[in-house]
Amino acid sequence: MTSILLAIAILGYLSIIFESSLRINKTITSILTGSLCWIVYALLYNGDKHEVSDKLILHFGEISGLLIFLLGAMTIVELIDIHKGFSVITNRIRTKSVLKLLWIVGGITFFMSALLDNLATAIIMITLLRKLMPKSETRMILAGIVVISANAGGAFSPIGDITTTLLWIGGQVSAFGIVKVLFLPSLMCLLVPLIIASYRMKGFTMLRVQLSMAEVIKEEKMQGSLSVFLAGVFGLVMVPVIKSITGLPPFIGVLMALAFVSLVSIIYHRNKPQEVKEKYSVAYALSKVDVSSILYFMGILLLVYVLQEVQILSQLSVFLQETLPNNNVMVIAIGVLSSIVDNGSLVAATQGMFSLTEYPMDDALWEFVALCAGTGGSMLIIGSAAGIAIMEKEKMTFLWYLKKITPLAIAGYVAGIVTYLILNLLTH
Repeated sequence: MTSILLAIAILGYLSIIFESSLRINKTITSILTGSLCWIVYALLYNGDKHEVSDKLILHFGEISGLLIFLLGAMTIVELIDIHKGFSVITNRIRTKSVLKLLWIVGGITFFMSALLDNLATAIIMITLLRKLMPKSETRMILAGIVVISANAGGAFSPIGDITTTLLWIGGQVSAFGIVKVLFLPSLMCLLVPLIIASYRMKGFTMLRVQLSMAEVIKEEKMQGSLSVFLAGVFGLVMVPVIKSITGLPPFIGVLMALAFVSLVSIIYHRNKPQEVKEKYSVAYALSKVDVSSILYFMGILLLVYVLQEVQILSQLSVFLQETLPNNNVMVIAIGVLSSIVDNGSLVAATQGMFSLTEYPMDDALWEFVALCAGTGGSMLIIGSAAGIAIMEKEKMTFLWYLKKITPLAIAGYVAGIVTYLILNLLTH
């Protein structure tokens, strides 16, 4: 049975990696692989079949918590977006200096991705850049910096990246613990590329015609941009606070935040015609959510849990520990691998490989996994959701990114690792 499940899992992962060549959506592949593995496990299980069913229901309780969390968080982001809430920040970027623009874009992306998520932030920032300036080498480099800073900003936040979110919901890291430990290493993953890029970003750029600040403020008031933006940020920031105070699963906090943001929107537009209200409703925001990515993680987690049940992942962890010099080398390798393979699935597999008994909450292993898996994807354009989104929107080629941005991302990745290891050495 073990060999059959392993064969299905490997074929499934290969199909996900070569999604574009096979022309089969990775969501379909992950759901098929996860479901098929559980069916095979049930058919070949020697004991009572009801035991398999009970195990699946138990695991799916944890999976559904993550799915609801992702759905709620993504809906909040879409609600802010349809109210043009992000324009509160982006409309105030007025500099024509390429160097200043580089640091402003990098800084805004870094902190915004920690509050929202790296994919949504990357899409927002590339949309801003497209509005600010025409297609050019400068805009392409700035887009590459957006990928690096979005992934770096998401790595230290429990709601900023799927990798850290998985570890947070799984109980491997605490919200405040991960922020405290990874903020500086994550910042170094961005600062080093920014400093290097600064030497080639000189001169001024021609910005497209922008609205005056008076017109911007008037438009924001009409749509409730500032109110909904502040409500969304407050709601998302309160999610880890609610979990820490109450001990309840994170999806409760997200549902509370979603209701709060929706209420602010309803109050703001209460006197407008019904057709206008519908454009700002939760129902409309839900229609824009990328449900496909949520289902993808459902399939991946189903696969991980069945591999965990048959001890494949624990055997893999023993093999890695016996083969590699230490856990740090293994985690760094996971980070490099995340530039090719989806980082969410890698982290989910790591969670199944190492138990909380051996490596409790906020252990250095989990913190290092969050950093490396979260930032390693920046090394290739296909290594993160943020990178893929920008590749599609900017028509950026794999080779151009490899030549211009990959060296910056590698420098940042190494700087983040060195910073983390030094801090870990000083505090332990």
